[in-house]
Amino acid sequence: MSAIPACPQCTLENTYPDGANYVCANCGFEWPMVAEASEEDGPRIVKDANGNVLSDGDSVVLIKDLKLKGSSSTMKVGTKIKSIRIVEGDHELDCKSDFGSIMLKACFVKKA
Repeated sequence: MSAIPACPQCTLENTYPDGANYVCANCGFEWPMVAEASEEDGPRIVKDANGNVLSDGDSVVLIKDLKLKGSSSTMKVGTKIKSIRIVEGDHELDCKSDFGSIMLKACFVKKA
């Protein structure tokens, strides 16, 4: 049995090694022999609107008015939020404010 994998694109087994890649002789698709490290291996890096790296416990300031979902309240520009926490998901920041516990996207804040 051959140790060379089948082509991931056309699923045929007519493949061969070429340098650091495998090549499919049928469709011409190339893919690396060694699987690349996924982004999940290291710690998550979250940056604010200015490109500064944020970490747990940082204080941030809003750069845009944000309407709170499920409420008639609006958080105004310049609202300072203390002691953020970095979490997984679309909204990277978990924090507590005068409006209660909220989740924010890092693109709407800058490091204080």
